[in-house]
Amino acid sequence: MAAIGVHFGYTCACVAIFKDGRADVVANDAGDRVTPAVVAYRDTEQIVGIAAKQGRVRNAANTVVKVKQVLGRSFSDQETQAHKIQTKCQVVNRDEKPYYEITAGDHAEYVAPEDSAKLIFHKMKETAQSALGSDVTEAVITVPFEFGHAQKHALREAAEAAGFHVLRLIHEPAAALLAYNIGQDSSSGKSHVLVYKLGGTSLSVTVLQVNGGMFRVLNTHTDHSIGGESFTQALAQHLAAEFKRTFKHDVSSNVRAMLKLMNGADMAKHSLSSLGSANCFVDSLHDGIDFECNVSRARFELLCSSLFNKSIQPIRALLEEAGLSASNINKVVLCGGSARIPRLQQLIHDMFPDVELLSSAPPDEVIAVGAALEAGLLVGKDGLVPEEESVTVDVSATDILVKEVDESGAEVFTVLLPSGTPLPARRHHTLSGGGNLSSLCLEVYQRFVTQQPEKLAKIVLKDLQPRENHDIDTVVTMKRDGSVNVSCVEQSTGRPQVVTIAATS
Repeated sequence: MAAIGVHFGYTCACVAIFKDGRADVVANDAGDRVTPAVVAYRDTEQIVGIAAKQGRVRNAANTVVKVKQVLGRSFSDQETQAHKIQTKCQVVNRDEKPYYEITAGDHAEYVAPEDSAKLIFHKMKETAQSALGSDVTEAVITVPFEFGHAQKHALREAAEAAGFHVLRLIHEPAAALLAYNIGQDSSSGKSHVLVYKLGGTSLSVTVLQVNGGMFRVLNTHTDHSIGGESFTQALAQHLAAEFKRTFKHDVSSNVRAMLKLMNGADMAKHSLSSLGSANCFVDSLHDGIDFECNVSRARFELLCSSLFNKSIQPIRALLEEAGLSASNINKVVLCGGSARIPRLQQLIHDMFPDVELLSSAPPDEVIAVGAALEAGLLVGKDGLVPEEESVTVDVSATDILVKEVDESGAEVFTVLLPSGTPLPARRHHTLSGGGNLSSLCLEVYQRFVTQQPEKLAKIVLKDLQPRENHDIDTVVTMKRDGSVNVSCVEQSTGRPQVVTIAATS
């Protein structure tokens, strides 16, 4: 039975098919094995992929890019606000949720991010079906390690709306290990693997301990300020400077001209991963002037030197936090399209000179391959529970906090379980309140590094007897599956209040 794996990235999507014991990435109708995660809205149709990306020059206001950034988020979320500033497509607030305002037809239309994501998933489904010659619905979808419950839920819903039966969500680093069959040999003993993923708009570095068939995440770091688009931007700025030098016209503030240069720079960047130089040609860049420029790999590496250094800096800090050194790492897995760049690979190799650098599978395809292998394993299983996680969550992916009110009435957050805490874990906390209070309230939150705390649960202890002060013993327990149990007991009466919060999966 065939099954598929889908890697839905911030800038691109990729689909792999598991059939006859093999997992292979399949090309779309344009012949590309990776599809831009871009949706263009026109009068009577929606276009997904390379045509939408290239047509953005003329249709930027109705072209949705990086939709994954806002999936499952509120309008006021920091990520949504950052996306609103960066995108040329208008993002508006409707019922505290972000919507894209599309003006391609006679009337403005409001499109939810999940609907745009559904179109991208549908494109992946069509691509898989055309390769197989038959319908396929069983799928494993990859998610970033830092995704919370709402983001995972939105991604799953978009995939199911496109016609997929989602067997499981699997974390991207785990999919990368599966693609290289790491940890599948139970006699291989304990080892440490670094998964380095540099995608279009983000960098993610994860160090895992592999013991037989079990993966344990020791530490992870994500940075949304660096990615492949950073290199494309640097090259586009260089091309703009060359155009100004040659034709005495400054196009750096011309949005349409810069979009054209970004498209040209992007193609040149890809070519430079395998060639020593690349020719960049842009038709009618400014005032009808065609622009052509040859860029050498050496020039590109010089332009992006500081960006490359920024891309590898988090590795050492991550290892240090995990109590490891470069010599403790047994393998390094490269993922994400930008991990193809030779200079970046050389810098990583210099950090781990004696370590096997795994890049034989194309880095922008490897996560989809791992997801397809997982899908292949699952379609052969009986009694599969769809929500079951494929890999045990061995550290907390978020901070778990409690909110209290201090003597001045100000809200105070206390971190009980910092992100990266090995699981299972238990923390004790004493909640205090004045003796005149008849009730006390405890609120539990989760928080990702760049976000505001998100409320998970609220416990109210009512009918408290008057006394000098109230002390409430609070125990927060997080299980390996990421579920949280909160127990509150008033010391004077021993009366308990308990709440369980489902795993954020």
